[in-house]
Amino acid sequence: MKHIPRKRFGQHFLTDKGIIEDIVQAIAPRPGQAMVEIGPGLAALTQPLVERLGNLTVIELDRDLARQLREHPQLSVVESDILKVDIHELARTACAPGQKLRVVGNLPYNISTPILFHLLGAVDVIEDQHFMLQKEVIDRMVAAPATSDYGRLSVMLQWRYAMENVLFVPPHSFDPPPRVDSAVVRMVPHAAPAALDVKLLSELVQVAFSQRRKLLRHTLGQWLTARGFTGAFDVQRRAEEVPVAEYVALVQALAD
Repeated sequence: MKHIPRKRFGQHFLTDKGIIEDIVQAIAPRPGQAMVEIGPGLAALTQPLVERLGNLTVIELDRDLARQLREHPQLSVVESDILKVDIHELARTACAPGQKLRVVGNLPYNISTPILFHLLGAVDVIEDQHFMLQKEVIDRMVAAPATSDYGRLSVMLQWRYAMENVLFVPPHSFDPPPRVDSAVVRMVPHAAPAALDVKLLSELVQVAFSQRRKLLRHTLGQWLTARGFTGAFDVQRRAEEVPVAEYVALVQALAD
């Protein structure tokens, strides 16, 4: 039976075999690795992955697709919303001692950012992540300071991951075609990230970029004063001019 894509799940199924092969090559799966695929859909990427891995865990919210996927003997199917999945528990069951999870997926455009932040909370058990996303989102993820794409998402993710845009994916690679360009991003957790309060970083960055056209003295400067901060930080800049390392250092100074 043909599956009709459901708008409420943001379903756009990858059909371009050349793009699929390019994605698999970028991921470079090896036998025995612990991998989880988010939103496998019609298994276009799932099948070439499981052929190289041997076994694969998939997370699928659509009950009809989950039922079809359970018929595949090499798949372990978790029928759930990814935002409700305990990634640490998943890693405990899927990984051998000393292993970490590799995470892949074609993420729904409407909830891609919440998924990225959900996984950020379990980054200690993740080896790497390869996601197909709206190209515009990936541009923001990998953006350098002093560019229009650099913002809260850039800072929150670059603090914890080395990231690169590895592949462009045009709309006609999907059925139905989305109205936007897509791309594939590689996210590798930093081996020795700066220790900090993630909630404090999130709050600080949100304040900083709340009025990105204004100088920071109007936003972050007032927020720092209210917290009694007396250290050195140049607020005569706009939020997008501050490198990730400076935001991280400021959070650490506040914590001290």
